[in-house]
Amino acid sequence: MSTARFNDWDIPAPAPVPAMATDARAAINAADKRIVGGRADINQLAPFKYPWAWEFFLKANRNHWTPLEISMAQDVHDYHHKLTDAERHVFENVLAYLTTSDILAMRNIGLAVMEKMRAPELQIYQARQVYEEALHTWTYQHCIETIGLDQQEIYNRYRVVPAIHGKIALASRRLERVMRPDFDLRDRANLHEFALSYFFFAAIFEGCWFYNGFTPIFALQRRGLMKGAAEQLQYIMRDEVLHCAFGIRVVRELLKEEGLSLDPAVLRTLWDEAEAAEADYAAYILGSPILGYNAGLHMDQFRFMANRRARQVGLAEPFPGATNVLPWLDEQANLRKEKNFFETRVTEYQTGGALAWD
Repeated sequence: MSTARFNDWDIPAPAPVPAMATDARAAINAADKRIVGGRADINQLAPFKYPWAWEFFLKANRNHWTPLEISMAQDVHDYHHKLTDAERHVFENVLAYLTTSDILAMRNIGLAVMEKMRAPELQIYQARQVYEEALHTWTYQHCIETIGLDQQEIYNRYRVVPAIHGKIALASRRLERVMRPDFDLRDRANLHEFALSYFFFAAIFEGCWFYNGFTPIFALQRRGLMKGAAEQLQYIMRDEVLHCAFGIRVVRELLKEEGLSLDPAVLRTLWDEAEAAEADYAAYILGSPILGYNAGLHMDQFRFMANRRARQVGLAEPFPGATNVLPWLDEQANLRKEKNFFETRVTEYQTGGALAWD
């Protein structure tokens, strides 16, 4: 190898740079994309096969917000001076459940789902979803810090309170296997398990448990209590409704593309497990009912939402006859609130109230 003299040191000359590859690649065909196992280049966004996924990404960005934009001053006073013991119990345990659930959701999307769904337009929305789950976790942490709750005690409740642990343990069991990078989706049994797992995540975990999970704090908000925390949950709920709608659309497309149908017996078990876990949770957080809300209402609304999610996927209702006992709940995601600029930051960005969710 030749050398060059520089400050009395022998410095080897750099190796020749290899010529850049010039072989052409075939143009991308959108038809080669699939929900899983597609043959198209995962680095090339367009042409779209799933333009609706790109629209979800655009919609999600119109709901941008952070918890620091919403005042919590009144919440601090409410928590320490206005809430009853039963209401504080509800507020604390809802936060304890949500803090762990959103981290689990973030890991499931980031580690299991994105890696297996190969179309870039799907992955880009899911990247936004991962960010939003992290943002939600920041929001709960902001509430915990601002009110002055014992962080270690609150965060450990999912480990030591059986009713909270039960929901997290069920979700972990349903999602854990498909998180493995070596989970082979070419195997039809694995593909069915993946579809069932993603259905659980989108329709039950996010579409029922999350959607229903904010309701106890919204019940406080309707009485003028904990309004800052509730407003933050409204923005989270808007995100979660999009997450659920996206996931349900993916499930429908996946079942159609792969010629799959979800086993009715397995679905029945899934619904029964989810209902039982939710009933234990409702009995714990609402063992002492609060004004305007109780465990019975919570479970009636869970069953109503379960029927809605099943219909959206094209499945039979798991709880026929369940009624909408909380018609005001949908307003939490759809209501456009006009704010006095001198009283609070404008967090709507003039777009959130106009979002389409389905």
